[in-house]
Amino acid sequence: MLAENHALQSAEGADIVLLDGPALAARFPWLRSDDLACGAWGRSGEGWFDGWGLLQAFRRKARALGAEYRAGRVAAIERSGDRVAAVRLGDGSRIGCGVLVNCAGAGGPDIAAMAGVEIPVRAKRRYVFAFACREPIPNCPLVIDTTGVWCRPEGEGFIGSASPGPGEEDPDWRDDDPSTQEPDWSFFEERVWPALAHRIPAFEAIRPGRAWAGPYDMNLFDHNAIVGSAGACRNFYLCNGFSGHGLQQSPAVGRGLAELIVHKRFLTIDLSDFGYARIAANKPLLERNVI
Repeated sequence: MLAENHALQSAEGADIVLLDGPALAARFPWLRSDDLACGAWGRSGEGWFDGWGLLQAFRRKARALGAEYRAGRVAAIERSGDRVAAVRLGDGSRIGCGVLVNCAGAGGPDIAAMAGVEIPVRAKRRYVFAFACREPIPNCPLVIDTTGVWCRPEGEGFIGSASPGPGEEDPDWRDDDPSTQEPDWSFFEERVWPALAHRIPAFEAIRPGRAWAGPYDMNLFDHNAIVGSAGACRNFYLCNGFSGHGLQQSPAVGRGLAELIVHKRFLTIDLSDFGYARIAANKPLLERNVI
């Protein structure tokens, strides 16, 4: 699978190197690789960014271009035939809609339901744990273990976590319940830390730091976003179910949706594979090696 991924990535110009076990050991001597057949490494053009800082940059630019931000909870959506006419907020105010875009994250299913549209998106809890290591781990990239546990440098320490497996998530968990937003440290101690210590032996002795929890808007259908027209409701657009990919994909999705709204078609990037119609047609858009 990694070899197939590597061929595709290389064909698209990505600088990805496929390394066997001995090559991994030579490149990353702190990594246990004797139980690995191979690993893929992004040699250049890789990295990570400050998500909160990027969000604030987007907001500042949007305001500079004339966008108005209003804080409020959507209480109802008014429809007129096959169109959305207006949105009513919890304070009783009414906003008329030429176009309505649902990009409400984990709250997206509730917004869609108000317009008579059902999307298979649910809020799923995710944790991120910070920790420090006494031994230096030089040139550490984002590491994704075979178990799905991941870690990467963050400041002078590291952050890491894993996606909960079957039976590890509370199906009734909702992000609007503050009591459920506390990190579960037993998940780190029982699931994350053992895998990290196996893959990077220096992590057997770490000092845990802070942690946080929050929701992914998980698309239960195929874990990929739903982007584009909602179908029967002609001026209602969906931008939901990113399943943890949202901030990475947001510049392209924002441009694509703007083009679709203004020009009625995608111009610079074709996002039609992410359309709502694939759900009704039962044609999932599957991606391998997703954490």
